[in-house]
Amino acid sequence: MQLEQNVTWDEIESLVSVLAKKILKLPRTFSSITTLSRGGLVPSRLLADHLGIKTIFVDKKNISSDSLFVDDIYDTGETFHTVLPTVDDSSKFVFVTLFARIGKNYPENLLYAKKTKNNAYVIFPWDKLEFEHSKQ
Repeated sequence: MQLEQNVTWDEIESLVSVLAKKILKLPRTFSSITTLSRGGLVPSRLLADHLGIKTIFVDKKNISSDSLFVDDIYDTGETFHTVLPTVDDSSKFVFVTLFARIGKNYPENLLYAKKTKNNAYVIFPWDKLEFEHSKQ
């Protein structure tokens, strides 16, 4: 049986606030947010409100280093390593997530709100139905 960690909307709002504060401490600003059409959509929208960013790009093939990249969790690193080669200047790339899987090696470009407590599958409010379908 796989461990599960259900995340509440209240926790999401708290994590977004923590992450926004970390982003605002960076010595730079971002003109937009870039994300993937699955897990990153909701956190991107919430962060955009906190940061006053009006433009969110979804599923772009080429990513500007002036755009903050947002995802829900840094888990295997697959998304990071898939996206990194599409960035125009990888030395300026910032990849932010609500959670980072505990026990992983994190790239220095990663900024996260919280580490997971264990290896449980993290179930976000926006993917509960997807998770239930995966168990069938």
